[in-house]
Amino acid sequence: MSENFLNSLNESQKIAAQHIDGSLLILAGAGSGKTKTITTRLAYLISIGIDPSSILTLTFTNKAATEMRERAYAMIDSSSVNTPPLLCTFHKFGLLFLKFHMSELNRKNSFIIIDNDDKKRILKTIDKEITTSLLVSEISKYKNTLLTPSEAKAAAQLKLYQQIADIYEKYEAYLLKNNLVDFDDLLLLPYLILEKNEQLAKQTSQRYQYIMVDEYQDTNELQYKLLRKLCTTHENLCVVGDDDQSIYGWRGATIKNILNFADNFRDTKVVKLEENYRSTDTILEHANQLIEHNRDRLGKKLIGTREKGDSVKVYESSDENEETRKIIDDITKLVARGESARNIAILFRVNALSRSLEEGFNRAGINYRLIGGMKFYERAEIKDLIAYFRLLTNSTDNFSLKRVANKPKRGIGKTTLDKLDELSNETKKPIFNILEEYTPEELSTIVGKKNSRTLKVFIASIMDLRDMLEESKMRFLDSFEETFDYRASFDNVPDGFDRQANIDEFYGYIRDFFIQNPHLNLEDFLNEIALESEQSELTDQAVSMMSIHSSKGLEYKHLFVIGLEEGFFPIIGDGSDIEEERRLGYVALTRAMDTLTLSFVHSRFYKGKRATLLKSRFLSESGLIKGSLTIEKQSSYKKGDLVQHKIFGMGRVQKATKAGKDFKLTINFGGQRRDILSSFVEKI
Repeated sequence: MSENFLNSLNESQKIAAQHIDGSLLILAGAGSGKTKTITTRLAYLISIGIDPSSILTLTFTNKAATEMRERAYAMIDSSSVNTPPLLCTFHKFGLLFLKFHMSELNRKNSFIIIDNDDKKRILKTIDKEITTSLLVSEISKYKNTLLTPSEAKAAAQLKLYQQIADIYEKYEAYLLKNNLVDFDDLLLLPYLILEKNEQLAKQTSQRYQYIMVDEYQDTNELQYKLLRKLCTTHENLCVVGDDDQSIYGWRGATIKNILNFADNFRDTKVVKLEENYRSTDTILEHANQLIEHNRDRLGKKLIGTREKGDSVKVYESSDENEETRKIIDDITKLVARGESARNIAILFRVNALSRSLEEGFNRAGINYRLIGGMKFYERAEIKDLIAYFRLLTNSTDNFSLKRVANKPKRGIGKTTLDKLDELSNETKKPIFNILEEYTPEELSTIVGKKNSRTLKVFIASIMDLRDMLEESKMRFLDSFEETFDYRASFDNVPDGFDRQANIDEFYGYIRDFFIQNPHLNLEDFLNEIALESEQSELTDQAVSMMSIHSSKGLEYKHLFVIGLEEGFFPIIGDGSDIEEERRLGYVALTRAMDTLTLSFVHSRFYKGKRATLLKSRFLSESGLIKGSLTIEKQSSYKKGDLVQHKIFGMGRVQKATKAGKDFKLTINFGGQRRDILSSFVEKI
């Protein structure tokens, strides 16, 4: 029976599927049939008599777990399987484990799992000053690097991180008191239990004799340590992944897990799946050339199994509007030839670049859907700015005033705004007029002395900006940001880069609108974007638009990648990792099946103003254009990063400066500052 389903595999896939004992690394290139291989191995183990209940397969998504289960069961006689193998996400495994063993931590197994919204609500009750998303991100980082509140306090030198460590301690105390468990605890607590109880670690390891992990390049430090515990009595661990597709470093994934797998587990067998069943030879040739510029990789080369295919097209445009027109022309021709819009996609590295695409598609009447993202004018930060500008042009707009009265945070809460709304309804006056006309004393009887002062300053600022708008529309934009520091309010937010890129795109677009239409005003601009953001009803036939991160695991017959300019793709500067950027480039190229078009422009909005840009180094590295760019290597470390040193342990970067080919980092290790070269530490 086992031979039948093995016949559909190529030689490398067969070797991987039939491997039984010992550690196995399946290095699976893009489009090489990794899911087919791992599900066939699961079916093969069951078919040769391995007890299904001794097999544990871990994935990152419920969708992947369901697909694998269905495909594996389709290959075998599922009626003969008494106890099915456990095939689930890491977090589901943690939940099942805690239900049986929570008592090891002197806690009841009747715990309640809280989601991200619950977590935010709890943190807001502990602290209202620090941005909640920053707290969520930092606490998650601490847990996934096994950092206790006391250790986080010891490592904190900057006041902000000292405050976060204090909040972390209070948050943990709240969870313990109320027997609550957050998502990170579903991995952390099982590890702590297994670390504490060696006998239980052995029993659990003996129960799961064969362990498989999908997308191993996306695992973090905690997941690796948990796997080590599960392999206490054996090393029958099979991991599947692609180091060249490790693109989640920003959320804690560490590429070293897959790069060092053969060193961490004895006598590891490495099987490379290099035959690609998705893309044409031409597309693969350029993807291979690009990724070969990375040094931190195990090395493999995608081999085509299809035809040579069309040449990869490179579009050069003066600006984003010309870029959009060219892509729309191509898509119109494809659809006219009978191609389904569902087979066409446009990718970008920075979400802000969707604005010009969305507007162009709306004008052309082409249906599109944004995958894994939100339309440009529906993004919270853009809606805030639109509300500000509506208030500047129309003081009767209560809705807009209530939206921005506390953005950025000014201490104006919902209760205060509700009181003003009620007074507005009673007096039949807009809130703006009430705030303008009432004396500070009169206002303080309604909203309190402190809020009265704050709101008076807010209204005065709006009035000043109105005057500035009358004098100079360009100076108004600079003054607006200087007055409210709206963009700067996202400096320490986990998704701050994307939000600030959207704000920059919006500011740049307004500037361009006023330059091209000097006779029009801010109200005209608001009316224009209100029309542009309207889209016809979404149908099944729609072109997909998405960030490259959202495209992982997907494939399209016709693919366009835009924004191939230095600063947009790759992102450069402090904190950027050029090798991860290049891996993103590789992921983007390998989503294409039949045709691939890459696009760069000479001019785009950059940091709020139209700027002249250099074409991306990735175009020459992939062999698509001649010549190369000489660009100074950037530090992949920035102030605030957590790092690990093999002797000094965990620390936080205070400063990064160039030192020859390396970087000198000033690091705070538990209160002690040390200067260490970057090659001697690992980013967490």
